[in-house]
Amino acid sequence: MEVIHRHKCFPCVPTSSRKKINRSRASGENRSRLRQEDFPPRIVEHPSDVIVSKGEPTTLNCKAEGRPAPTIEWYKDLERVETDKDDPRSHRMLLPSGSLFFLRIVHGRRSKPDEGSYVCVARNYLGEAMSRNASLEVA
Repeated sequence: MEVIHRHKCFPCVPTSSRKKINRSRASGENRSRLRQEDFPPRIVEHPSDVIVSKGEPTTLNCKAEGRPAPTIEWYKDLERVETDKDDPRSHRMLLPSGSLFFLRIVHGRRSKPDEGSYVCVARNYLGEAMSRNASLEVA
C-alpha cells in the first residue's frame, strides 16, 4: 500500500517493520531504512489575525513539525516576506520557532508595507504545508 502526499508516494510501513527500523537505529545498521521515519511538514500552530498600532511590535505565530525539521518562509499578499535573514536592517525577524516578529509596525499614508494577509509555509524534501491566512491591520 502507498500513501500519496503532494505528488509524492510513500510506502506504508507496517508496525512490525517500524520496530526493525528503530532497532537498526540503535545498532547503526541499514541507514537507508531510517528515511522511512521522515515525514512531510504539517502546521501545528496557525497564525491569528492581529490589530496593532503603528510603531508597536507584534508577532505572527507559526509552528510546524516534520522530519527533517521544515524550513519556514512567510508570504504577505502572496509575495515572500524579507526578514533579518535576507537583510540585517529589516524590522522583521524570523524566530527559531518559525514565528514572524515585527520590531515595529511600519505604516504611512502612501506606504503600508506591513498591513496585509500573511501565511507561513513549512517545507522539507517530502513536501510543504501552508498555514491559514492571518490579517495584520494597523489601527
